[in-house]
Amino acid sequence: QARLMESGGGSVQTGGSLRLSCATSGYTPTTGCMGWFRKAPGKEREGIARIYFPSGIADSTFYADSAKGRFTISRDNAENTLFLQMDNLKPDDTAMYYCAAGFRSVCGWSERYYDYWGQGTQVTVSS
Repeated sequence: QARLMESGGGSVQTGGSLRLSCATSGYTPTTGCMGWFRKAPGKEREGIARIYFPSGIADSTFYADSAKGRFTISRDNAENTLFLQMDNLKPDDTAMYYCAAGFRSVCGWSERYYDYWGQGTQVTVSS
């Protein structure tokens, strides 16, 4: 049973940066997908960044329009950790952020591609 634990959330002002981490245990697939999702009050959970790592092929990263140019997803295989670097944060980025992991050979924004979820870390951006 894989476990995911996010950290790095907090409160920042507009224009600030945060780096979220997602430590994993029991998750060492050769092919899979990991992603960052967020849920703001009154809104549905949305995918904002994902990284797809098919066996023997270089990782591919994908971003929601709201994250392009400001957020960077990466992973450290040696540390079994997923990261999300968030720069130029805006009040609209305020949300609970979740990491997710899946074992499938396909990947996308739908939550059905992900088998495991963390508990979330809160990000609050003030104007």
